[in-house]
Amino acid sequence: MSENLHTRAAELHTQAAYAHVAAEFEHSTGDHISAEDLDKRAYERSVRAVQLSQEIVKQEPESLKL
Repeated sequence: MSENLHTRAAELHTQAAYAHVAAEFEHSTGDHISAEDLDKRAYERSVRAVQLSQEIVKQEPESLKL
């Protein structure tokens, strides 16, 4: 189960990064409304990725220690 959480958290981080890049582009072209929507999408995905990462730590605290 945690492997699925790891995969989903990684996907969300990647999606957030792409949304940030797209927002930067839209902002540079003057499309501030689209940029704001993309920034919001990036933020939401980042927050969800962090939540999943915290769930993983709760489920596997010993395996994550270095």
